[in-house]
Amino acid sequence: MKFSPGDAIRFGWETFKKRPWFFVGAMVILVIAQIAAEAVSTGFDAVTGGDSENPSILGSLVSYGLGILISMGMTAFFLAAHDDPEGVELAALWHPNPYWKFLGASLLATLALAIGLVLFIVPGLIAMVLFMFSTFLVIDRGLGPIDALKTSMEMTKGNRWPLFGFILLCMLIIFVGILALGVGLLVAVPIVGLAFVYAYRLLSGRTAQIQPPDARIDV
Repeated sequence: MKFSPGDAIRFGWETFKKRPWFFVGAMVILVIAQIAAEAVSTGFDAVTGGDSENPSILGSLVSYGLGILISMGMTAFFLAAHDDPEGVELAALWHPNPYWKFLGASLLATLALAIGLVLFIVPGLIAMVLFMFSTFLVIDRGLGPIDALKTSMEMTKGNRWPLFGFILLCMLIIFVGILALGVGLLVAVPIVGLAFVYAYRLLSGRTAQIQPPDARIDV
């Protein structure tokens, strides 16, 4: 199955246009959740003698743990939004299971990326592509961390250069969203999230759930 970065981004854009205010609202909820998580971790820092510049170990662990919950909700939401953009509800943002599998997959993928970046950068970029679908596999199929990383590697075979270009394109879209006073992220993040799931669904072989873009973006 051949993957096209342009088709993925177009899918994200066309799907976003179907319910723009709904997707923006979902992103606002995620922002509020992130602010709340930071407030909780700051509270733990205050109790344990840390602060924003020098957070305590406990505060950092709480912040990371709550961040994992937010990431799980975001992943589950975009999977549901891709498969049923008209029927998905905001309740999809709450998806706390399987927490430990998701945490393990996230840690392993992050560790591989960090080690690769230290080793002359290129191995880190390779790891970024190889394991880009690992957390989706945990949420979607309930795979364990090791199986999720292995399956992600299999899925990327034959499309690694296009997927690398896709990641760069997604980074550019996010960067443009940041330049738009940060508010642009409310649009950029849903487009990128939906595009990622498009890529995931396509390369996992579940093509029955993929709807072609309704129209091309005029450049």
